[in-house]
Amino acid sequence: MDVPLWTWAAVLAVILTMLAIDLFAHRTAHVVSVREAAIWSAVWVSSGLAFGGVVWWVYGAQAGGEYYAGYLIEKSLAVDNVFVFALMFTYFAVPREYQHRVLFYGVLGALVFRAIFIAGGAVLIENFAWILYLFGAFLVFTGWKMFTHRNDQLDPSRNPVLRWVKRRVPSTAEYHGQKFWVKKAGKWVATPLFTVLILVEVTDIIFAVDSIPAIFAVTQDPFLVFTSNAFAILGLRAMYFLLADLIHRFIYLKAGLAVVLVFVGVKMLLLDVYKVPIWLSMAVIATSITVAVVWSLRATRDLPATVADESAPDAGDNEADDSEADDTEAALR
Repeated sequence: MDVPLWTWAAVLAVILTMLAIDLFAHRTAHVVSVREAAIWSAVWVSSGLAFGGVVWWVYGAQAGGEYYAGYLIEKSLAVDNVFVFALMFTYFAVPREYQHRVLFYGVLGALVFRAIFIAGGAVLIENFAWILYLFGAFLVFTGWKMFTHRNDQLDPSRNPVLRWVKRRVPSTAEYHGQKFWVKKAGKWVATPLFTVLILVEVTDIIFAVDSIPAIFAVTQDPFLVFTSNAFAILGLRAMYFLLADLIHRFIYLKAGLAVVLVFVGVKMLLLDVYKVPIWLSMAVIATSITVAVVWSLRATRDLPATVADESAPDAGDNEADDSEADDTEAALR
């Protein structure tokens, strides 16, 4: 697909403008209500679907279908991100009014890193076409691993990145509004919000390793891969605030996502044997996620509602964090 440079520039300008509007709308810290999250979700989803309509109109049905398939894959996998974000915010007891700031900069970083990954992937595919089979095999393996470990519980305290940050970065256990860094005893120290931001960025990079090859399974056009990825990610913050209180009910979601990853992996492995029509790809992806979500909600309809961030680390964790913070501040003095 021949996309002129000015089109790339225009799309990037639109994305940056939308991010600026979002940042302005949330310039003051406040708890994002479900109603506000629903409105913003509608805005982001409408924007993504509208852009797909423009692609369809300008470049044809095939390109439009590929964009929507990529958008659907990324949007589906993003729900798994929501679960991890909720777990992190709960573990660090991040106040709800500060969570949007972390997610905003997390999404900004995600766009940069994914652009780098997509550019690298496009270069690899152009020069080494066989790498598509490697991507396919990796997706099948990842899907199978996700299915067999779907009930595993994540433990943020065992995250090697968290341990590295605690060892290397002087920090305090106290929150200081929306600040990532504060000055104490003449030295700059990181707040817990900075640690959470680092974990959010690393988590998104890990998820990108799955999602970007998955989108390359439906289209190898860098413009479609990037735009479908970008417009799906832009709504991640609103999606979190909309779904965080319900995420504990999506008990079959990982199974549905595993089916999607295995399907797109097999589709990639069969490129030279059978080209799966784009409409069939979209149907399989949409059906897998819909069945997983509906089945989950039906199976958990009697569960009480919970707020994702009402839980906090236990007293031992807080005492340990306070002790570490005291040691850090004493060392700085």
